[in-house]
Amino acid sequence: MTFVSKYFIILTTLWGIITFNSCRTEEEEFIQAPDETLLTVNSKVASLMLKTASNDGSIDNIIDQSNCFNIKHPFEVTANGEDIIIKSIEDYKIVEYIFDDDDDDIDNLIIKFPVNIILNDFSEVKINTQSQLNSYSNNCNGENEADDDIECIDFNYPMSASVFNSNNDLISTKTFTEDSSLFRFIKNMDSNYFVSINFPITVKLWDDTEIIINSLYQLESTIDLHKNDCDEDDDYNYNDDDCDDCNVDDLIDFLTSCSNWTVDKLERYNTNYDDAYDGYVFNFYSNGTVSSYWSGITVYGTYTASGSGNNITVTINIPQLPYCNNDWILHEISKYTETKVDLRVGYGDRMRYKNDCN
Repeated sequence: MTFVSKYFIILTTLWGIITFNSCRTEEEEFIQAPDETLLTVNSKVASLMLKTASNDGSIDNIIDQSNCFNIKHPFEVTANGEDIIIKSIEDYKIVEYIFDDDDDDIDNLIIKFPVNIILNDFSEVKINTQSQLNSYSNNCNGENEADDDIECIDFNYPMSASVFNSNNDLISTKTFTEDSSLFRFIKNMDSNYFVSINFPITVKLWDDTEIIINSLYQLESTIDLHKNDCDEDDDYNYNDDDCDDCNVDDLIDFLTSCSNWTVDKLERYNTNYDDAYDGYVFNFYSNGTVSSYWSGITVYGTYTASGSGNNITVTINIPQLPYCNNDWILHEISKYTETKVDLRVGYGDRMRYKNDCN
C-alpha cells in the first residue's frame, strides 16, 4: 500500500471520528435543551404559568359569590331596587355603594338573565336562570378555600414564544397580549414540539413590584416564591377592602375641596344618632382645623389623618360635639352620585360625612 493510500485512510478515519463526535455532541445538546431552556408539556413551570394566567373568578364576588368564574360584561342587575348596567369592573363599586348605604337593611341583588359566564380556562357558558348559575357556583371552591389560580403575580404583556419541531426547525412565533391567549397556548401545547419563551419577560407582584425574568428556572422559582404572598380576596365580604387604594392626601383633598359637609350616618356605642346633628354643616381646612355651624352658632375643633390603605386613622376633636370625636378608621370614600367619607371603629361606631359638591 502506497504512502498516499495510507494517508488517505488515516484522514478518512479521523474525519469520521470528528464527524461522529460532532454529531453526537449536537444531539446530546439538543436532548438536554428542553430540561434547561425549553417549555415542555406537563413540566412544573408550565403548570405554574397556567395557574398564573388562568381567569380569576373572584373579582365579581359581590355579584355571583363564586370564585371560579365571572360574568361577562355587559349585563344588568337590580341592587336594592336600583337598576344598574355593569359595563366594567368599576361598576361593581356602584353595587357596593348601594349595599353600603344602609347597614340596617337586607341587601338584595337580582341578575337579569341570560348572561354568559367565563370559566377559569376562559371558556364561556350561556346561563339562562339563577338555578343554572347556582349549579356552576356549587362546583367552585368555597369562600377563602384554596384554589388553583395564582393571583399574587401577573405577567406583563406582550410576550412571545418560538415553537420548534423535533428537527429543531422553527415552526412559528407566537405573541401573547393577555392571559387568555397565553393560557390557551400552554393548555394546548403539542408534546411533539418544543417551545422556547423569548426572554427577558417581566412579571408584576401583588404590590406592583416588577421583576425581570431571564430564564425558565428563574420564572419557576419566582412564581413558587411569591404565589402565596397576598390575600387573594376569595371571600364574599365586599366591605373588607374598601380602602385598598385610599391615601391621606386624597382624603384631605376631598375634605378641604368641598364645603358644607353634613352627617348622614352616626352610630355611637351601638346606638343610632343619625338625627343628632341634623342641620349642622362642617368645613375642613388644610391647616387641620374643622368648623361646625348650626342655628347661628359656630364651633371649632381639629382633625388629623395618618396611615395608608385600610389603616388610615382620622382623629376628630370638636369639644362641643362629643359624638364626632373619635380615633376613626377611614372605611371608604364613595363617589357614587354623592361624595361620602365613611369613618368607623369596630362594629358599634360609625360616622359618615356627605357632600354633593362632586
